[in-house]
Amino acid sequence: MTLEDFGYNNIFEKFRLDNVPGSFEIGRVIAEHKERYIVKTLKGEFESEITGNMRFTARSREDFPAVGDWVALTVYDADFAVIHKILPRFSILKRQAVGQFGEVQVIAANIDFAFVVQAVDRDFNINRLERFLTICNSAKVQPIIVLSKTDLVDEMRIKTISESIKMRIKNVPVIAISNETQNGYEEIKRFIGKGKTYCMLGSSGVGKSTLLNNLSGKTVMRTDAISQSTNKGRHVTSHRELSVLENGGILIDNPGIREVGIADSTDGLEITFDRIVRLSENCKFIDCTHTNELGCCVLEAVEKGEIDEASYQNYLKMEREKAHFESTVAERRKKDKEFGKIMKNYKKGNNKE
Repeated sequence: MTLEDFGYNNIFEKFRLDNVPGSFEIGRVIAEHKERYIVKTLKGEFESEITGNMRFTARSREDFPAVGDWVALTVYDADFAVIHKILPRFSILKRQAVGQFGEVQVIAANIDFAFVVQAVDRDFNINRLERFLTICNSAKVQPIIVLSKTDLVDEMRIKTISESIKMRIKNVPVIAISNETQNGYEEIKRFIGKGKTYCMLGSSGVGKSTLLNNLSGKTVMRTDAISQSTNKGRHVTSHRELSVLENGGILIDNPGIREVGIADSTDGLEITFDRIVRLSENCKFIDCTHTNELGCCVLEAVEKGEIDEASYQNYLKMEREKAHFESTVAERRKKDKEFGKIMKNYKKGNNKE
């Protein structure tokens, strides 16, 4: 196989020629296990660590390698390599780190498409679906909605869910599949192209690992049944891993995501809720919050039923989360800057003695 089979292209190659010494190998991170990385190169797969300098200069989790990254590394033996540099990413999927205000968790890097998977038999939630779409839109990753486990419900249930999605979400493909019968698989395969990278997003137990196994034609990920006591999925996939499919597509499976915190610093929300954003341009007040102002075009559209009430409430909630996240990041940077000044002054004082 060539590097191109794993998604390498001319843009990465140009950066390598301009910035990476010829003595380094180039590879792609295909798995991550608590800051230990498996990197695929032309010479094979190597367990790798980052250099001490990379660790010391990292300002956030985004400065560490993630599954999907292209990296420059030195191979020392058959079992060990050291990563020196991350090649520039063209996309990075991320969310708020659970329980760590102002921090992000990187889901995957250099992704072209994301299969956003939800099961139709139990906890289908369109609000959560909009959250996943916002993560994708923020990263400039093309989302594809996949409704799984259709063999467990009747046609009316599938139709009702599909129609409810299309009422609230525009211009995103919706594919209904069964992992048991493989109905809908041909439609999914039409979206998968050679050299393109795909990831799967969704809660535990929605069938992501089974979908990966079926698409690859082999058992790549272990699967498990839904817990009978809680009716919730078990965390079968405990880490991110990359696989090349038979038709040349590159697919990353992720652990189930229970909390989808927004870490959007671009225009992900604006893309997901584009109709609300367009209407807001005609509001009477420039700083309209779309909650109680007179002359608010968004509120008027909600009252007329032109915008779904639940979607509107979901937008407001995520907008508040985004604002809180951004303020937390700003506060953390301010504290880091102040701490840096204190340490600088402390060192100056010691040097005078």
